[in-house]
Amino acid sequence: MPITAPLTAQDSLAAVMILVSASDTNMRTSELMQITNAINNLPVFAGYDADKLTLVSQAVFDLLEQEDGLEALFGLIRDALPDHLFETAYALACEVAAADGKTGQPELRVLEEIRYELRLDPLHAAAIERGAKARHMIL
Repeated sequence: MPITAPLTAQDSLAAVMILVSASDTNMRTSELMQITNAINNLPVFAGYDADKLTLVSQAVFDLLEQEDGLEALFGLIRDALPDHLFETAYALACEVAAADGKTGQPELRVLEEIRYELRLDPLHAAAIERGAKARHMIL
């Protein structure tokens, strides 16, 4: 998929998850499993062709290598994603960030950027973050 091709709403949700996982340049197995589980099990991904994940991933990586690529990626995401799914995108991003039990500075910066770009209410974002953290706690 060329990076100029429009994303679908489902592609956009996948792209947000990939962005968070790639933010620290180390896509961990737990993060990839979280992405796969979301795509395979969540109603918002019903009918999504999971084979597109490779193409969406490459588009994200290609954009991140370009100057202003992150800005371009968010433009594509906002264009494809209905407003009522902005919080869903953030929730998916938080789940990926929390999947390995530790959220480093690069992931935190990307989450902050997602909150800003998707114009999320700070209280809603905090609740989403806390929920993701609670679901990924260990003994």
